[in-house]
Amino acid sequence: MHGFRAAGHQVEFVLMKREGALLDELPADVRVVDLRAPRVRSVLKPLTRYFRDTPPDAVQVRMWPLTITSIIARRRARAHSRLVVSDHAMMSRHLAGKPLARTLLGWSVRLFYPMADSRVVVARDAADDLASLSGLSRERFTVIYNPVEEAPAAQQSSSVEKLWGDADGRIITVGTLKEQKNHALLLRSFARVRRQRAAKLMIVGSGPLEAGLKELASSLGVADHVIFAGLVVKPWAYYQSADLFALSSDYEGYPNVMVEAMRCGLPIVSTDCDSGPREILGAGRYGRLVPVGDELALADAMLAELDAKPDRASVRARAEALSGAGTVRQYLDLLVGPTGPGACAAAPVL
Repeated sequence: MHGFRAAGHQVEFVLMKREGALLDELPADVRVVDLRAPRVRSVLKPLTRYFRDTPPDAVQVRMWPLTITSIIARRRARAHSRLVVSDHAMMSRHLAGKPLARTLLGWSVRLFYPMADSRVVVARDAADDLASLSGLSRERFTVIYNPVEEAPAAQQSSSVEKLWGDADGRIITVGTLKEQKNHALLLRSFARVRRQRAAKLMIVGSGPLEAGLKELASSLGVADHVIFAGLVVKPWAYYQSADLFALSSDYEGYPNVMVEAMRCGLPIVSTDCDSGPREILGAGRYGRLVPVGDELALADAMLAELDAKPDRASVRARAEALSGAGTVRQYLDLLVGPTGPGACAAAPVL
């Protein structure tokens, strides 16, 4: 959003429901359209009305099946808005164990996505996966990494510093506490780290597995050394206070949190999961990759990285190259063309 506005474009958000922690972060002059749709199947009618009554110049819609709904809505409204659909997950993993949903995704993407003006996926592996699931040619999909804003100037936070105490090694992870992120693996690996140094682990995020993870930390004997910081909308001070970022996921789409950490110059240790980490880390050039689910390898990598001398400038430069201003320009080229600022309203449907 900020990159679009900086380029001179008018931006508005079209939401199924006007709710969420990030609403308070929007500038006062950004219009929010509330479709008042409690579920995806309720979106089509109000979204068609939006396209018909106040059609923007261009729309970016994120994540299937909202992407399909938006294509149908634009067609029903006979609107001429440019439409860019984008997907942010490894869909075969996201829908694992749901054969009916996978079949519906493949059929609907194959039928409707060619009607969009552009189709974006956030990582090469994820694009390969969606092409395979749908049967569409891989050339129909454009890979653009998610834009990630530049980290603000480092500011020490006394409240965050107090959480760390006298830790000999500060390890941070950020993400929703759900199975995909496999925080249990990270806790088991951290327990191994604690046998060799008095490090602390900070888990920033909330989710349905929080209680179980706290019980696991207790059973591993590391509860006093694991900080459950809860949901933090802008965790820059937390990144900047840490020594190392760790990602233990079983799969991803494009882990923005990893790039945020790199924006702060943090060394990275990550599972080599589908998809995103290998692309972001340049196959291991800009961070350490370990096999998915390997508790010992993750622990050894964290210990090694804590002992290493980090090349923070290189890590920051990598993050900028992947997800900086150039990424915003790529999206704008698809939405409004490369001719410069105009009166476009780019409306992500979230």
